Amino acid sequence: MNNFIDLLKCHPLFQDLTPSEIDAILKCAAPVLAAKKSGEYILQAGESTENMGFVLSGTVMVIQEDLWGRRNIMSQLTPGGIFSEPFAAVPGAVLNVSVVAMEDCEILLLNVHRLLSGCSLSCDFHSKLIRNLVTLLAEKALAFNDKITHLSKRTTREKLLSYLSAEALRQGSRSFDIAFNRQQLADYLCVERSAMSVELSKLQKEGLLSYHKNHFKLKALAEL
Repeated sequence: MNNFIDLLKCHPLFQDLTPSEIDAILKCAAPVLAAKKSGEYILQAGESTENMGFVLSGTVMVIQEDLWGRRNIMSQLTPGGIFSEPFAAVPGAVLNVSVVAMEDCEILLLNVHRLLSGCSLSCDFHSKLIRNLVTLLAEKALAFNDKITHLSKRTTREKLLSYLSAEALRQGSRSFDIAFNRQQLADYLCVERSAMSVELSKLQKEGLLSYHKNHFKLKALAEL
C-alpha cells in the first residue's frame, strides 16, 4: 500500500489533514488491500458491507443489472474513485448495485464505522474527515441528479443531447472526450446501442455535432 500513499494523501477525502493524521486514520480504519482481475465482482447487489472502497489502480464500474444480464451503468471509477460509502455507513443496508472490475485493479477497503467513530488515535481530527466525506457524498448526489436529468428525457436523441451538453459544460469546452465506449454509453443512458448509434449518425449529418470514437465536438448555432 505504500506505493499508493501519495494518491491517498492528495485525495479530497483527506483534505486539510496532515500526513501523520492520515496515517493514524488509515491504521484506525482496518485497511484491507484487494486485487481483482478484469470482470471480477468486488461487491454484488444483495450483499451488505461495512467497507467503502477506494480505487488505487485500474478501472471499476458501479452497475445495476437484472436477472437477464442487462446493465445500467451508474458510474465509472478510475484511481481515486470511491464506492459503497453510503451503504457502509448504514448498518445492515443491502446493496442495490454491484461493483465490477473493468480491468485488473487494486482496491483499498476501509471500515466506515471505524472511520467515523472517535478513537484515541484520531478523535481530534475526525470532524475534518467527516466534513470531507459529506462533501464527497454531496458531489455523488449531484452526479446522480445529472443522470436522472438525462434519463428523464423521452427519446434516445434527447438523452444523448442532454448528456453531451452536460459533459461540454462540465469540461468547459465543446470539444471533449467521454469516459464511455458505445456500449457503456448506451448502458449509462438506458437505451439500445443500435438505436443510439442511429441517432448519433443523424445528429452528425444534421451538423449538430461531430465525433470519432469517444471524442465529441458540439457545434454552436452560429456554426450551423
